[in-house]
Amino acid sequence: MSTMTTKRLLAPAVLLGATALLLTGCASADRPAGTRATDTATTDRTSTDTGHRVTLTVDGGLLVLDQDLHVVGEHDVDGFTRVNPAGDDRHVLVTVPEGFRVLDTAAGTTGDTALTDLTFPADTGGHVVVHGDRTALFADGSGDVTTFDTADLGTAVASGELPEADTTESEAAHHGVAIELEDGTLLTTIGTEESRSGVRALDADGQETVRSEECPDVHGEGAVADEVAVFGCSDGALVYRDGAFEKLDAPTEYGRSGNLFTTETSSIAVGDFNDDPDAEGYLLHQVALVDAAAGEYRVADLPDGVGFTFRDLARGPGDSAVVLGSDGALHVLDEETGKSLDTVPVIDAWEGPAEWQDAHPALEVVDGIAYVTDPAERRVTAVDLETGDVVATSERLPGVPNEIAVV
Repeated sequence: MSTMTTKRLLAPAVLLGATALLLTGCASADRPAGTRATDTATTDRTSTDTGHRVTLTVDGGLLVLDQDLHVVGEHDVDGFTRVNPAGDDRHVLVTVPEGFRVLDTAAGTTGDTALTDLTFPADTGGHVVVHGDRTALFADGSGDVTTFDTADLGTAVASGELPEADTTESEAAHHGVAIELEDGTLLTTIGTEESRSGVRALDADGQETVRSEECPDVHGEGAVADEVAVFGCSDGALVYRDGAFEKLDAPTEYGRSGNLFTTETSSIAVGDFNDDPDAEGYLLHQVALVDAAAGEYRVADLPDGVGFTFRDLARGPGDSAVVLGSDGALHVLDEETGKSLDTVPVIDAWEGPAEWQDAHPALEVVDGIAYVTDPAERRVTAVDLETGDVVATSERLPGVPNEIAVV
């Protein structure tokens, strides 16, 4: 077994301006969609709402909305960018050429939003994974993994600094991902610029303990119940449990899941599923249900003609799977059987994007509320998944919403 040197460093506070980014209860199925709000001009950017904050990427910048979906902040960022919850219920990490820039959404307060000058350095910032009390950042251009105590972020940012962080090197640069478990085990992908093959485990001292290279094109990750980690492969899933890896084969020879969504109370990871390596476009029509405890890999079909993309999967109440379909409806599925529990129409039907970066409807679910973007109408709608009721709809936004993060 090969070993890697792990370096433990403090991530410096890199000061940046706004720069260009180079990049990545069951209800009736025929319930009518909620009424949309009328257009109103946004003149007052203050808010008395101390609830969730919604961050959206738009062409040329970011929008921050309060829980009532009023715009409370606008920030300039050139080029295509991505947004990721930092894990502390307030901050969002924005990918910029220099790494991951910290956005203060002011969630939980009535204060102003701020795109800070603090940036976690990264060569081509990629995935952000929050698990337990640690946040892991992966740099595709170097393979470096930066990890820090999530709870330290707020205090550090308030002082104009970044929190102390550890940096771990990969064997080679690649588009990868890492997750740190509660016992200090760091799971990080194995790959090169040309291909990816699996995952390795490093102990709290940075020493490799075990690896598996039985996960071609590894992409997508999450931790299910009992500190079990699951990774998506192009022929199934790779499970890490109690210091060992187990491969679960997909029901088809080619069966790729590139994005996984997990909860701490369920042993099942929900993912997108593609059984056709030659498929054109980005719409998928099946959902993977990977039961790590039972060692089973199941697939559920969406209704005929309904597709979704990697931006349209989430977990809902009772660990259900929630899919925003191309028919404009939220499809709530039982996580074990894949059977439909509810269908909630929200927006008009839409078509898949020509390129994955193109704006198309996206879904985030936080505390039982589904936030749905509608690029065609330049709006966001919030739906209570327990009742199916629309609880808020934004005014027409000053830009076309693309990616979304909710804290």
